[in-house]
Amino acid sequence: MEQTPEYVIEMLHITKEFPGIKANDDITLQLKKGEIHALLGENGAGKSTLMSVLFGLYQPEQGEIRKNGKPVKIESPNDATALHIGMVHQHFKLIEVFTVLDNIILGAEDTKMGFLQKKDARAKVKALSEQYGLHVDLDAKVEDITVGMQQRTEILKMLYRDNEILIFDEPTAVLTPQEIEELMQIMKNLAAEGKSILFISHKLNEIMEVSDRVTVLRKGKYVGTIDTASTTKEELSRMMVGRPVQLVVDKDPAQPKEAVLTVEGLTVPSKIHKNDAVKNVSFTAHAGEIVCIAGIDGNGQTEFVHALTGLEKASAGKIELCGRDITHLPIRARSQTGMSHIPEDRHKHGLVLDFTLEQNMVLQRYYEPQFQSHGFIRFGAVRSYAEKLIEQYDVRSGQGPVTVARSMSGGNQQKAIVAREIDRDLPLIVAVQPTRGLDVGAIESVHKQLVAQRDEGKAVLLVSLELDEVMNLSDRILVMYEGEIVGELDPKKTTVEELGLYMAGAKRQGKERESA
Repeated sequence: MEQTPEYVIEMLHITKEFPGIKANDDITLQLKKGEIHALLGENGAGKSTLMSVLFGLYQPEQGEIRKNGKPVKIESPNDATALHIGMVHQHFKLIEVFTVLDNIILGAEDTKMGFLQKKDARAKVKALSEQYGLHVDLDAKVEDITVGMQQRTEILKMLYRDNEILIFDEPTAVLTPQEIEELMQIMKNLAAEGKSILFISHKLNEIMEVSDRVTVLRKGKYVGTIDTASTTKEELSRMMVGRPVQLVVDKDPAQPKEAVLTVEGLTVPSKIHKNDAVKNVSFTAHAGEIVCIAGIDGNGQTEFVHALTGLEKASAGKIELCGRDITHLPIRARSQTGMSHIPEDRHKHGLVLDFTLEQNMVLQRYYEPQFQSHGFIRFGAVRSYAEKLIEQYDVRSGQGPVTVARSMSGGNQQKAIVAREIDRDLPLIVAVQPTRGLDVGAIESVHKQLVAQRDEGKAVLLVSLELDEVMNLSDRILVMYEGEIVGELDPKKTTVEELGLYMAGAKRQGKERESA
């Protein structure tokens, strides 16, 4: 009788090189059937590259892949799909103008006599969504649904293709705490049904909660594989970064001074439905404090930030920055009045992906005298400025300032944006999910930088979905629910549970609460 092999997937001695960098240097990873196996490492450690090799997006220079003990060749994602390997990418691969259902069946359509059999497809997707608790609106267009729903769409896309090996690349980077809980449960259900899961992450809480084993990579090399039950968060962060990491933010009490940003009665219409996305929001952010807007994704934070930064128009209300009314000013004028912005969507609003890193570093400043002379860009000045930021903020890339932004890892793209915005040295920093997709070492550094900015007398408006970050970093918390501020909390006096109740709309402070 033939013995079933212990490992469903083995990646043996994989080496993958890019110009100027060995992304994977002799890495071995073995996945057992029915286990959740976490792949842990800093930004740019080679995790996504390794998974892209398994999914057929890249070809390794050396090494071999085996499925159920037999060597296999995976030359494209189609080969991977044929081997029942599916992947949910960190930046989703969905077509925004298609519906959820069309995205799920795209490329795996059922046809009879050349006609699309949507009814059968819909029934199959509905059955899968019931079975795994993945509830989505199949007829909604992808551009109109939240990021969490887009992710469910990606998971259903894998399940629709009957995949057995599921790769999740940073699946929680864009989710709310509640959605993360749900995703963890979904992953456990999938593993219980016999699916094998590879889970790329650098969030230690999640790895401890959901994985059976962890493989750690550092700077493209294999550090080790351990059983999750026998390790600690401190041990994992040391393996990952190579030094002990501070998991809690060190900061003195805030010393708020004059008002930098005053928002009065701001109302922003919704693009999705007839109601307003932001309803009559008023608050003040002072120099020397970190004010955090907390909430579950999709409660108007995005629209609020877009109205504040000039990406969308408000239908009512007033925004004042450094004593100047900026409600109707264009983006550049707001920026010059004193606002820097770390945007939520780094690809859409943060970077020009086909520009080099140095070009991205001066996106809002190329017209300043230090970077141009008589309308001509001073390329030397741009390069030395970019090199200074890359060094100072530890932005890792294959070719330094001339690296094309698109080719960098998500975390290093984020670091580049944070470096650019903080270095502009303006009175207000609007930081939306500033540590999204960053590892513990980089989170520690961004948090320190934001606190340093606060201590230098800047006003920091933090918009975050990470409860730990909200509690750890902010001096005041404003909770946004369905477009309204429903509570103002002091992080020293509140609990995560209480914060969760406000975020879910189960609790709100009375109307007598005046904006501070």
